[in-house]
Amino acid sequence: MTDSDRTRPLEIRQAAPQILEIRWADEGKSQYPVRDLRLACTCAICVDEWTGEAQLDPAEVAADVHPVRVKTVGRYALNIVWSDGHESGIYPFERLRDLGDRIGDGSAKVQRHD
Repeated sequence: MTDSDRTRPLEIRQAAPQILEIRWADEGKSQYPVRDLRLACTCAICVDEWTGEAQLDPAEVAADVHPVRVKTVGRYALNIVWSDGHESGIYPFERLRDLGDRIGDGSAKVQRHD
């Protein structure tokens, strides 16, 4: 295994209605509550590019928000099209793996900013 295997997804799937799962090349597995991922979007619509201040009001994101389509962006990220119409966020694999590790060991929930 190489260091790049840690952030190379082998499988990306909807494991349950509210859980997105990624199986990594290093045999790790991460599970993400999908609403938390929606809230973690760092695109220019959700986070002010200059101040880093969150623009997305969590109260405006439905509890049942879910991915409509998940696609890769090159070899480095995912783009998720959400049921609320949002689709401009890019989730780099490195960030997803770090978030997954933190969720898996119980040290953190998905946060809007790292």
